[in-house]
Amino acid sequence: MSGTACAGTVRIRRMREQDAVAAAALEASVSPEAWSERAFREAVSDKNAIYLAAKRDGVLVGCCGLWISLDEADLCNVAVARAFWRQGIASRMIGELLSLGEAAGVQDFTLEVRKNSRAAVALYEKLGFAAEGVRRGFYKNPEDDALIMWKRRADGASH
Repeated sequence: MSGTACAGTVRIRRMREQDAVAAAALEASVSPEAWSERAFREAVSDKNAIYLAAKRDGVLVGCCGLWISLDEADLCNVAVARAFWRQGIASRMIGELLSLGEAAGVQDFTLEVRKNSRAAVALYEKLGFAAEGVRRGFYKNPEDDALIMWKRRADGASH
């Protein structure tokens, strides 16, 4: 990663342990399945995970993570503060994660997203992900199915 990426005054960098409190609060403000502060602290220190923080004027406005398992990775915890929606922050964070994952040898990326979250599904499709399955009743509060989406390497030599 080249230090920070900038979108106006929003900078994207590796998440640090001290970002865990803000990350848990941010995720709780936009998702009923939010992680705890402890879960974020553990993720940031895990050698198989890459977590990014988007900050504006020192305030966390977005976060997301990637868990790597051999040549596959699971994209998770994509959250952007509501006041910053539709400003390209999620797209830029995910793009940076995909680049970092590829640099670490990841060939295929997966994620789960609420089936009824049209904006999120459209974002992932724009980034090259395609729905390959459904987990029925995966989400609660409100109940929703999860689309299982994959972004596979271009040569099609996936498992």
